[in-house]
Amino acid sequence: MSLIEISNVKKQYTSGDDIVEALRGVDISIEAGEFITIMGQSGSGKSTLLSVLGGMNHPTCGTVEMAGVNLYQLPGEKLADFRAQNLGFVFQSFHLIPYLTAIENVMLPLAIVKMSTPAKKSAASQALERVGLGTKLDRLPSQLSGGEQERVAIARAIVNNPHILLADEPTGNLDSRTSQEVMALFRELNDVGQTVVMVTHNPENGAYSDRTITLKDGIVLGQA
Repeated sequence: MSLIEISNVKKQYTSGDDIVEALRGVDISIEAGEFITIMGQSGSGKSTLLSVLGGMNHPTCGTVEMAGVNLYQLPGEKLADFRAQNLGFVFQSFHLIPYLTAIENVMLPLAIVKMSTPAKKSAASQALERVGLGTKLDRLPSQLSGGEQERVAIARAIVNNPHILLADEPTGNLDSRTSQEVMALFRELNDVGQTVVMVTHNPENGAYSDRTITLKDGIVLGQA
């Protein structure tokens, strides 16, 4: 069975008197260890799909199964626990806490985990080492370049060893060279077994993935 099964997922919003159909019956299967990019123009529904996939946006109808668990049949607290244990999130805006160092930012997801403080520091240090920032543990975000801040955000997303890494336009605020470095990092993580699902509008990013799913007007146009 696939790691992720999305079946007939629809998402509607009301805007005044209008009903906006962000997703109109999406079916996707994703295997463990795949690197998937979801592409489409602004308004295609790709970010909505990622938020539904991440357990953050209840679909109007349809099912999202992850490792055999029906996400939206879980009660709120259990859904939050499942998210924390199984998913890592990377966003276009780095969402780093400006007054915390790199290692302190990466330790944030471990706040609810039963581990000693030294063990948390060790896990965060190892995550930063994996993204090439092992020598910058004590730097504040303002002392790091945009690409380095994105690497801290990726380290924070993988510190829990999540089954699935979800990324929403992770290179949107980066120049082309830094974007390539960050995409190569995602590819490296995937090469050692990390499942990655990434939303992007940049066709060049799709070249790093195993498969590209194209959305338009809330439906899947094709997969390649």
